[in-house]
Amino acid sequence: MEIIVEYFEMIPSTHRSLILVGGLTFFWILEGNISLFKFNYSKWKHALHDLFFTFTTIIINFIFAFLLLNTSGWVVSNGFGLLHWIPLIPFWAEVFLGLLFLDLISAYTPHWIEHKIKPLWMIHMVHHSDHNVDTTRANRHHPLESFVRFGFTLLGVFLVGPNVGIIMLYKSISLIATQFNHANIKLPKKVDLYLSYFLVSPDMHKTRHHHRLPYTDANFGNIFSIWDRMFGTYLPFNRENLVYRVDVFFNKEANGKIQTLLKQPFQYYSKPTLTPKIGV
Repeated sequence: MEIIVEYFEMIPSTHRSLILVGGLTFFWILEGNISLFKFNYSKWKHALHDLFFTFTTIIINFIFAFLLLNTSGWVVSNGFGLLHWIPLIPFWAEVFLGLLFLDLISAYTPHWIEHKIKPLWMIHMVHHSDHNVDTTRANRHHPLESFVRFGFTLLGVFLVGPNVGIIMLYKSISLIATQFNHANIKLPKKVDLYLSYFLVSPDMHKTRHHHRLPYTDANFGNIFSIWDRMFGTYLPFNRENLVYRVDVFFNKEANGKIQTLLKQPFQYYSKPTLTPKIGV
């Protein structure tokens, strides 16, 4: 475990890029062989729109990366944060707890908040409005949301107290996890279910991409499913009944235009439709 963390502490930018491209390529190929839905769309055109937002996220995170490094250096030097306050534990346990609580603070919490605060929901809706969910959708976030997510990642580093190696390991696992659970793939139902007891599986994740409440406001986790189960935000759903998009922003053509999506946070708020719990 020490060797892995040391590697991620010094991971070159080229290796991080390979993780991004390698993950997209791997799940793209899987989508062609074990698809959940047969979408009638140009996959490459769809990918280009999503990759635009992926690159804006990369740029924003790159510009402010020094804040993560400086915060990590401070918490480690001063023994601040959860990992420094718990009794002496094996290094592997420290790494696991670091990943677990970074997932809570940096992923689950901002995602839950974005669904509860109207201005943030209008920003986050760019991610939900696509009619065709696949692996490139993983990082389709409005640039304003990238700032929100980065802020919570910074808060997570401050409160958890991980070193740079654990942070970069978390970010790499988080990237692959989100590519995996957005991928348009169909695992055997029992495999997906058993996987969801510990990790966020594709079926578990896609529930929140259903077009109506209460399913839109469910399953907020990214890597670990424990937080949804612990805080009561887990909802199962029959994947055959999924309808992708948001019921208040259903124009498929507009949802595929970058200029429209960039303006989406500044549109009028519309109250979503509540649907009885079905399809479990």
